Amino acid sequence: MFAKNIGTMERGLRIFIGLALIAGFFLNADAAYRWLYLIGIVPLATGIMGSCALYTMLGINTCSTKK
Repeated sequence: MFAKNIGTMERGLRIFIGLALIAGFFLNADAAYRWLYLIGIVPLATGIMGSCALYTMLGINTCSTKK
């Protein structure tokens, strides 16, 4: 698959934000643009996988390097 390019702290933050947005989708049933909460799937998926396609295209790597 993709090489890991997301650091540990960022992975945790992405997972937290993704879960919070998805929870907002279920908890805020009366919102007009409720479907926008589903954008939380993207940070959740990239956080779980540890790889971001946009980072790969831009050449960004936030993982700590092992020496």
